[in-house]
Amino acid sequence: MDLVIVSYGTLSRICKNAIKMLKKEGINVGLIRPITLWPYPTEAFDKVIDKTKNGFISVEMSCGQMLEDVQLAVSGRKPVHFYGRSGGMVPTPAEIANKIKGIVGGAK
Repeated sequence: MDLVIVSYGTLSRICKNAIKMLKKEGINVGLIRPITLWPYPTEAFDKVIDKTKNGFISVEMSCGQMLEDVQLAVSGRKPVHFYGRSGGMVPTPAEIANKIKGIVGGAK
């Protein structure tokens, strides 16, 4: 797997569409969708930590409020990237996909 998206709520459904777009380009992306923030689902990270080449990306409609939780769950074992939009600006699947392509090095 090239990268794992961590996203919650409505934005996680948008991320699923970005994953479908990326799959068509040969980029394999997974998704961790926390349902609760306490306790944080660190077990989900442990299950995929060795399967991801480029780490994780926290995708949020905020300024990074979940980013620290993701970093704590990863514990420095892989890189953690961030993509956030605030002010009610909802990112499109294409915008998320482009950010991910920049991380993994584009289409394969």
